[in-house]
Amino acid sequence: MKTLYVTDLDGTLLNTKERINPESIRIINGLVDRGMMFTYATARSLVSAAVAAEGLSTKIPVIVYNGAFIVRPETGEVLHSLFFSPEEAAFVREHLEQYHISPIVYSYVDRLERLSWNTGRENEGMKHYLSNRKQDKRRRPLINEEGLYDGDVFYYTCIGKKEEMLPIYEIFSKDDRFRCTLQQELYRPEYWCEIMPQKASKAEGIRKLKEMWECDRIVSFGDAVNDIPMFEMSDECYAVENAVAELKAVATGIIGRNDQDGVARWLLEHCGEMTEP
Repeated sequence: MKTLYVTDLDGTLLNTKERINPESIRIINGLVDRGMMFTYATARSLVSAAVAAEGLSTKIPVIVYNGAFIVRPETGEVLHSLFFSPEEAAFVREHLEQYHISPIVYSYVDRLERLSWNTGRENEGMKHYLSNRKQDKRRRPLINEEGLYDGDVFYYTCIGKKEEMLPIYEIFSKDDRFRCTLQQELYRPEYWCEIMPQKASKAEGIRKLKEMWECDRIVSFGDAVNDIPMFEMSDECYAVENAVAELKAVATGIIGRNDQDGVARWLLEHCGEMTEP
């Protein structure tokens, strides 16, 4: 049986410095070279994920933007994508403006992937996020709201205090046209409310990738609440020791911490005898 191993990045495969431990890279790359089918599913973009996962061997497509895109990491070729309809995008804009929230908007503008935001309304959480992406070619800073919602939009990120994000989360999490998540940023006080097309999820991305690569089984690894749908559709699922209690409650088992090569050591123990077909 063909098994596809899928891991989350932040808090799972990545350490607290947002990189992969050299030992994890060594173990995973060795197993991939011997035939293990391995990839990652993340809320990050391919640009951000590629930096964090530098040195990691992935021979099959990766799932980014929480399942909105499936991409070949070596070429950037998009194999699957999801966008908001004009009506959905207008609905999101209306409610964000109603609650005075200025989001980071991910879209294609003039056929280029862009990351747009209003430079006059950045809070500390947004500044921290953007400061780590100063060389990102997708950056599209705007001096006001004009143009913020241009193009074909596929993702909104709203960053702020929990009490500011809750009204938005309540609206979009109950609307069947959207998928909405709310969780605290790793190692930071801010909360992120992310709004996606309804079919955008790691679970749906994995289902599509499983079909593309004709796999029989899925084994997944994660740490956060947004990994629950991925766990629920997996044949086996493992939470790292530093995972939230809600994810541990639905996991097949608990493995080592992200800082201690938990995913890689589990793979070595269970796939170490793997030989290339």
